[in-house]
Amino acid sequence: MAQIEEFLGIPIDKILTSVQETVYMVSISLFIGSLLAFVTGIILVFTKKGGLYENKIIYSVINVVINVIRSTPFVVLLIAVMPLTKLIIGTRIGPTAAIVPLTIYIVPFLSRLIENSLLDTGKGIYEAAKSMGATPLQLIFYFILPEAKGSLILSVTTGIVGLIGSSAMAGYIGGGGIGSLVLNYGYNRFNFELMYSLVIFLIIVTQIIQSIGNNLSVKARKG
Repeated sequence: MAQIEEFLGIPIDKILTSVQETVYMVSISLFIGSLLAFVTGIILVFTKKGGLYENKIIYSVINVVINVIRSTPFVVLLIAVMPLTKLIIGTRIGPTAAIVPLTIYIVPFLSRLIENSLLDTGKGIYEAAKSMGATPLQLIFYFILPEAKGSLILSVTTGIVGLIGSSAMAGYIGGGGIGSLVLNYGYNRFNFELMYSLVIFLIIVTQIIQSIGNNLSVKARKG
């Protein structure tokens, strides 16, 4: 352990703390973002042209908001939502504060992925449910979700990987986590051993998560 700390030039406890902060930011923002994105994705599918509850105004408004946020670089988004972060959390810095921009970032991203996943089920499933007199909730939980489960798992997996990268970027404005460690103790102190070690660590973690997601998706499709 002492040799590792000597090589990295930083106590292991500080690294573990940064990892915990990253897990905290990613898990909370993913949970909130997934719930909001699922609702948004359902609304997009139902209100799009040719949808079961076609509504051009609702679809257009949500579609524009999603496109605007998705086209905004995350660094710009971090700064732009600082007043909102201050209003909700009471501070602009720290892991908890970073959850706000991370959630705002992931909702449009996941909404589009979930929309595509649900559309992949095909019109046949909607027509079958409608002919059986299914309510909107029954349509979602008994027809759409079982059919799109594998694709939705891949969508959430992609969201997790995206959040990990974005949470690291949040460290540049005091968001904490691994990104803050890379910046303050790696880059600013020319500690390249620490910097590249953490980059490799993130690459390994994302590869593991992607592999798990792929396997779960395959099992869901077969099931």
